[in-house]
Amino acid sequence: MAKTKIKDVLLCVARVWQQRAAAGELSLETVTLYTQIVERLLRFAAAQGVTRLDGITADLALYFIQAPGHDRHQGIILNPAAGTRRQRRSALEALFAEARALGITTAAPLVDLPPISRSPRKRGNELSDTDVQLLRFHSERGMPDTRHAALLALLLAGLHSAEIAAATTDELNLLDLFEAEVWTDGATRTRGRCCPLDEWGARVLWLRRAHLLRGTETGSPRRLVTAASSAYRSQASVCSGFGDIARRSGLATAQRRIEPKDVTRYVARRILEETGQLSEVARRLGLSSLDSAAALASLDWQSDEADSA
Repeated sequence: MAKTKIKDVLLCVARVWQQRAAAGELSLETVTLYTQIVERLLRFAAAQGVTRLDGITADLALYFIQAPGHDRHQGIILNPAAGTRRQRRSALEALFAEARALGITTAAPLVDLPPISRSPRKRGNELSDTDVQLLRFHSERGMPDTRHAALLALLLAGLHSAEIAAATTDELNLLDLFEAEVWTDGATRTRGRCCPLDEWGARVLWLRRAHLLRGTETGSPRRLVTAASSAYRSQASVCSGFGDIARRSGLATAQRRIEPKDVTRYVARRILEETGQLSEVARRLGLSSLDSAAALASLDWQSDEADSA
């Protein structure tokens, strides 16, 4: 088995990964990501004259993990981010772990590689009402041809990036601009629910839906903000689109990073202010954990309970 080609190992392991995804042990996004990374490894190793799985040494694995890559515009990234390197390492570790379980190899070339350090998690930025108004104003440029206003409207309704990536024209209820809502099936860590839309959100989404369905005879559902083929790429596209809005508004700078979760934190604080109920924050955001809801709403509720005891 030591002479098994990397391509053949990938075919065997990919089938196992697909079975694990069907059993709920892995997400389809992870399977897709790992498969893509191993396909890149296949090409990378071939360029080094290596086609057999056991030809992948610790040095070659490290060389691949640290290799330059490309951004979404096909520009060269000489020094890949730590997150990219961790993804590559994780995929290779999963490949060899599964290959060992299948009896294809006994090799474990990554076992002695040094860990990839993580930067301390930065505290999220607290957006103000003025900041959100700026985001709204700059997201409207080019609408409804552009997706930015619709993307922001869904974020402000309480949808997360993975849910926004899957949102379609069929999931909007816009018959009344003052009682409009959007349905989401949820995602890996969130539950399905209806999210109310404010007047601005209902207006820009109505325009976006009308634009997408114009000229279609059947009125078949269209995705609202991205046409990317995979769930992983669709979610990345949503984050990229929000980054465009943040930069246009001047809120995202070299010194300050704004991300979709900052809008979710803003929504969580607003819901808590309006209702006073942490459970309502969790319900509106599709969360199963009150701790997660409290963290998003910047509420140290455990300390509050301890102080009152």
